[in-house]
Amino acid sequence: MLDKIDLNKKLTKRVYKTIMPELSDRLYNAQKASWDAGIPVVIIFEGWDAAGKGTSIQRLNRPLDPRGFKLYPIRAARTHEKKHPWLWRFWQKLPAYGEMAIFDRSWYGRVMVERVEELIPESKWRRAYRDITEFERTIADDGTLIIKFFLHISKQEQRLRFDKLLKDPLTAWQVSDEDWEHHHNYDKWLLAYEEAFERTDTEFGPWTIIEATNRRYTRVKIFQTVIIALEERLDLALQPLPTLYELELMNDATLTDTDSDFPDLVGEGIPEIETLAVGTPVLVDVQASDDASEQADGVNQVDKLVSETGDQWILEDPQTPGQEVE
Repeated sequence: MLDKIDLNKKLTKRVYKTIMPELSDRLYNAQKASWDAGIPVVIIFEGWDAAGKGTSIQRLNRPLDPRGFKLYPIRAARTHEKKHPWLWRFWQKLPAYGEMAIFDRSWYGRVMVERVEELIPESKWRRAYRDITEFERTIADDGTLIIKFFLHISKQEQRLRFDKLLKDPLTAWQVSDEDWEHHHNYDKWLLAYEEAFERTDTEFGPWTIIEATNRRYTRVKIFQTVIIALEERLDLALQPLPTLYELELMNDATLTDTDSDFPDLVGEGIPEIETLAVGTPVLVDVQASDDASEQADGVNQVDKLVSETGDQWILEDPQTPGQEVE
């Protein structure tokens, strides 16, 4: 199954920066509508080590109203949690009506981590498939929208990412001996993942496989999947989003990744802006305006636009050179 996935899918920076503002707005509006409608939403992230689950979750959270969602990074069960049925600790984290719960790993650890690392007998992880489908059916029957992501990268890509992290002293700590053990057992994990998809992909809890080699493609597909699922549940009659295939076709009509990565800020109703290429980070100089509110609005618009680049930016007031604009 996973070996049939095309992991070469990608989006250029120009296409990414064109579509993300619209996706962010649509996601925020869909979250607000689901809150008003009292629809609980569960979003699950699973995937390979170094596939980008953490950064994808961080980007997904950015446009959301923090009052309406909770994020749960899942680790091994604690001592007191082991004194209850194994799904008990996840029941405690389900969202209230209208809220979202985002899981960085989830109850699928039972049939993934605990299976591969032989932390429990085979009889228990095999029984867990039934436990999971019954659990998800129960909450779905109560109105919960379930969205499940698996971020997929190849063994070669995983090795490249590990090596890149190790080259930088500031990120080398992120790669542990356990990560390398998982990497060497890639095929064993692959078998566990594929069986989990086969046994737990249901109408009420479908899996979405994310081609995670290109981080821009990854984020756009995640955003689109969540937005479409929410809007369909809410029966919102909105303008259809461009499909991923249509966005890929746009790649050829836009700048390549080797061309300028600076966003086109001119003509967006922003005060005069001069972009100075000084390496990384990039300095964006917001020129002064007689109208203080206009200048503040310009700063806010610049901040919104450049936040889509994934790079580091500084907004500087020309009247106080070297000082970051608040």
